[in-house]
Amino acid sequence: MSHNTVPRSAGEAKNPARTPAASGDGEGERKGTRARPRDPKRAGRLSLRLRFRRDRTLLLMALPAVLLLLVFNYIPILGNVVAFQEYDPYLSENGFVAIFQSPWVGFEQFERIFADSAFWHAVQNTFVLFFLQLVLFFPVPILLALLINSVVRPRVRAIAQAVMYLPHFFSWVLVVTVFMQIFGGAGIIAQTLRQHGIEGFDLMTNPDTFKYLVTAETIWKDAGWGIIVFLAALSSVSDDLYEAAAMDGAGRWRRLWHITLPALRPVIALLLVLRVGDALTVGFEQLLLQRQAVGVDASDVLDTYVWWNGIRNQDFSYAAAAGLIKGVVGLALVLTANKVAHLMGEQGVYKK
Repeated sequence: MSHNTVPRSAGEAKNPARTPAASGDGEGERKGTRARPRDPKRAGRLSLRLRFRRDRTLLLMALPAVLLLLVFNYIPILGNVVAFQEYDPYLSENGFVAIFQSPWVGFEQFERIFADSAFWHAVQNTFVLFFLQLVLFFPVPILLALLINSVVRPRVRAIAQAVMYLPHFFSWVLVVTVFMQIFGGAGIIAQTLRQHGIEGFDLMTNPDTFKYLVTAETIWKDAGWGIIVFLAALSSVSDDLYEAAAMDGAGRWRRLWHITLPALRPVIALLLVLRVGDALTVGFEQLLLQRQAVGVDASDVLDTYVWWNGIRNQDFSYAAAAGLIKGVVGLALVLTANKVAHLMGEQGVYKK
C-alpha cells in the first residue's frame, strides 16, 4: 500500500456512495429528514418583489393609463346596479346617494325590454349595419395597405397615406355635411342632373338606402386610419423573402398570396375579433345626426335606443338594463370569436 493512501472506515468501505456530497445535508440526515426536490415549474422564476423592482419603470409608465381605464371604464360598471332598481335621481340631492334609496325591482326592467318591439327593431338595425360594415368596410383597409405598400417611391407613399388619414380627424358633423353637399337633394350631383333635364335624387333622406349611406360614410372617414396597423405588419416582412420568391419564378400575385397575406393573417384575426366584439356599437353620433332626416325606423340602433330612453325620457333604469344586455352580448361575441381564432391557429386577443 502506498504511503499516500488513507484507510477508510468500515461503513465507507461497505457503502462507498454514501458520502456527504451524495447524501445531501448532513444535518438533515441526522434529523431523519430528506432533501425536497426542486419544482421544475418554479425553477428560475423570480419572486414578486424582484419582478417589481425589475419592471418598476415600465409599471410607473403604465400607471396613468391604468388609472384612466379604472376611473372611466371599470368603476362605472358598478352603476349597472340601477338596472335592477326603479332608480330616481331626485330622491336625494346627490345622484349617487339616490342609488341606495331607490327601490329594488329585480328583473322587471329586463322583462319590459324583451316585451318592447322597438328594442328588437333596434337590435335588427344594429346587426344589419354590423354585417354590412364587416363585409364592405373591413376589407378596405387591407386593400389600401397592400396598395400603398406596393408603391415604390417613398414620397408618393407618404402623400397617399396623409390623404387617406385626413378624414379620420374630421368630426361626424363635418362628414355628414360633406355627404349632404354631394348626395343631398340640393347637392352637387342632384343639381347637375337637373341642369341636364334629369330628375335629381336625395340619398340623405331615403330610408331604403340609409344603411349603405352610413357604411359609405364610415369607409370614407376611417378606412385610411385603419391601414396603419396593416402597414406596420407589412413593414416587418423581410425583403429577402420577396427576392427569394422572385428568383424562384414567383410572380406578383404569387408573392402576395404566399408572403404578404400570411404576414397579415395574425393582425387580420386580431382586428376581426375586436370588430366582432364591437358589433353592437355601429356609430352613435353618426346615426343620431341623421335620425331626423330618415326617421326612427331606419336609424334607430341600440346606442340611440339607450340614449333616447335614458336621457330624453329619463328612464335611467330601463336604459341601464338595455346597456347591460348590450355589454353581456358583446362580451359573449368576443369570447366566441376569440375561440374561433384559436381553432384556426391564431392567437386572437389573448393566448390559450
